[in-house]
This record gives sequence, structure tokens and C-alpha cells, in this order.
Amino acid sequence: MKAIAIDDEPIALTIIQSHASKVPFINLVATFTDAFEAMEYLQKENVDLLFLDIKMPDISGIEFLNSLRKKPLVIFTTAYTEHAVTSFELDAVDYLLKPFSLARFLKGCNKAFELYNYRNGPETEDFIYLKTGYEQVKVMYDDILYLEATGNYVTFVTKEKNVLSRITFAEAANLLPHDKFTRIHRSFIVSTNKIDKLERNQVTIGKALLPVSEAYYDQLSAALKK
Repeated sequence: MKAIAIDDEPIALTIIQSHASKVPFINLVATFTDAFEAMEYLQKENVDLLFLDIKMPDISGIEFLNSLRKKPLVIFTTAYTEHAVTSFELDAVDYLLKPFSLARFLKGCNKAFELYNYRNGPETEDFIYLKTGYEQVKVMYDDILYLEATGNYVTFVTKEKNVLSRITFAEAANLLPHDKFTRIHRSFIVSTNKIDKLERNQVTIGKALLPVSEAYYDQLSAALKK
């Protein structure tokens, strides 16, 4: 996986470089102490994985990620815990608290590599199995209208019924083919081809009106043009 690291502290980048050199499937091609230099790099180069500090001058790691139209997989690296929830709402692969060990770094990289292979591997199924209570329920991708996060559960709203599964929203998103489903809000993922109407702040799917966050509008608009 082609990766870059962004952190305003050079010593932090040195540690990431050292750890990454020991992970055979990570190719750390560049490091940046200036987030805007990294942004310019990403406008020219495709990257699979981003190691991103949160507390940086001028722009935070979360603001930086939200500014990217095409988002690589991201592992946040930070000395602070207060942004953990926000980072996972942005579908971060992992959240590494400094100082982190090689073992903890490797765990995050393995998660990223598994997700990378899942997203880039050939699709062989047109359905998923969802655990609901003590049962595994088969749900066809084409039957799913949208997903809604409700506390520690995700509701899969389909043509015929709702399926409530105890799963994180990030895990639910990773179960779905990304060419068919698009995130529109911190609490909603929709089947792109089921959208009847897109407005600036909401989409219509059948009788449901779902909110669209500003952070996801451009991504959704681009998906509808494909």
C-alpha cells in the first residue's frame, strides 16, 4: 500500500517511518510537516493510506481529511483522545494514541490492509449476512434502500423490512460495495441508485426524506454522476 504521513512534529514522523519500514505491505513514500504541502501532493498523486496527526497548526487533521474530495484510508495519530468519536464517524481505519508501539502500529496497518484488499478485490457476492439477535439474516444488496445508525446498532432499511444489527457504522459501511452505496450523513448511508431526488440538504428515497451533511454533499453529487 502506498502511504504518506503528516505530522507537524518531525520526531513523530521519524517514528512512523521506522515502524512503517518494518511492515512489508506498507510503502511510505513521503512525509510532511506542512499539511498544505501534503494537500498539494495529494492533488497530483494517488495514495492508499494516510497517517494523519489531528493537532496541527493552521488546520486540524479532521479539517484536512474533510477537505479532500478523494479520501484515502486514514489512520489518525495523536496524543489526544477527545477526537476519537469524530474520527470514527469519518470512517477512520484506526486511532493511534502517541506514543504507540510497533505492535499497536502494526495492528492498525493490518486493519487498513484488510480493508484495502476488501475494497479492491473482485465482488463475488450480491448479498450479505447480518447478525440480528441470535440469527444471521441474508440481505440482498439490491434490496437495501439505506442504513441508519441508532446508538450501538445499525438499521438496514430494505424494500420489505428493517433489519437491526448490533454493529458499528464504520463496520457496516465496510460490508457494502462502495460503487453502490454512499455516505450522506454521520448517521446515514444510502443505496445510490435508489435516490429519487437530491436537494442541497436532503435526499428522497421513496417516502423517506434523509438529511445530507455539507461534508458529504460533493461526494454524493459525484457518485450520482457516474
